[in-house]
Amino acid sequence: MNRIDRIGALPDQPQRAAFGVDTAVRCERAAAELRSGRPVLIEGDGEAVAVLSLDTATPDSYRAFAHAARDRHQLFLTAPRAGVLGLDVEYGALVPLAGKSFEAASSIGYLKDAPAPGNWAAADEADGEAAALARLSLLLPAVVILRDPDMRAFGDCLRLRRGDLRAANEQVSQSFEIVARTPVPLRGIEQAEFVVFRGGLAQRDQIAIVVGDPDPSRPVPVRVHSSCLTGDLFGSLKCDCGDQLRGGLAKLQERGGGVLVYLDQEGRGTGIGSKMRAYGLQCEGLDTVDADAVLGFGTDERRYEAAVAILLALGYTRVDLLTNNPAKIAHLRAGGIEVVGRTPSVGEVTDQNRDYLRTKARRAGHMIDVDGPDWAR
Repeated sequence: MNRIDRIGALPDQPQRAAFGVDTAVRCERAAAELRSGRPVLIEGDGEAVAVLSLDTATPDSYRAFAHAARDRHQLFLTAPRAGVLGLDVEYGALVPLAGKSFEAASSIGYLKDAPAPGNWAAADEADGEAAALARLSLLLPAVVILRDPDMRAFGDCLRLRRGDLRAANEQVSQSFEIVARTPVPLRGIEQAEFVVFRGGLAQRDQIAIVVGDPDPSRPVPVRVHSSCLTGDLFGSLKCDCGDQLRGGLAKLQERGGGVLVYLDQEGRGTGIGSKMRAYGLQCEGLDTVDADAVLGFGTDERRYEAAVAILLALGYTRVDLLTNNPAKIAHLRAGGIEVVGRTPSVGEVTDQNRDYLRTKARRAGHMIDVDGPDWAR
């Protein structure tokens, strides 16, 4: 009797178990498995797919997967990555890997090599769930997949149902609770309070810094800031993130109080490892958007359900948002936050970040004019 027989069929509808929502539990466990370099199974509609992350695979584990797959394994490339390779596809592409080494698969997955002409097929929407699971794991979205795996080889792999990731996001992405709240005086801001929230899918801790005593009966100045280790902590000259963080806090102080929501989503949601890989590609001449596309990512992978949940939990539903990003305004409004005004977030322009800022304006729609009077330094 194999593992599939022993544990029985998965339920048709997400259930709330004693230790969490079933869909979220399965996705979080699957994410941990992928990060550990082990394959997982995604089941649905009478089919099963075995998935291995190319980011955490080793030459040995890749060869073991290929052997168990009897050379039927394929590499899934996201639509952005496929576009870089000149493939015009809606959902992504599948590249046969029969006879290809780990190094060859890796070069197609997230470097610059292209599959041979005609040696690929268009993927469908369902194939993207494997790559989405890799993104949840903060891994590159290049995954090796095998349809209809032999359960004698893969039956002990962790299983989740097709659609679990979407369902889990819908159920728990705004489920947060306060786990700590304490005053932390900052340089130049004596009255500041750090509020730590825990929740969402993968249970990352998120932070709100409440400056002063914001009045919820009026639009509250708010800065929603995504973490940037290099800029926020080390003062990187490649971006303006550190300036926006410190300038945002100063602006909240000047305005008599407000909230800075600090989200753990490094590299526009790709993770620190992928961000550093993208930086390496930028050193070779690619801009920030193209570098992320080479790695399989879209222009911006960030999510803002946590920011919405935090603001609602604090009682701030009407905000004046400190941002240059129209997408951020749209996400907050879609979540029920009334954005009644926008304050530009201005940083220092350096020789190292000028092209980066221009790319954000030209290709990501940010409302900035690097050559205008407010930005010229």
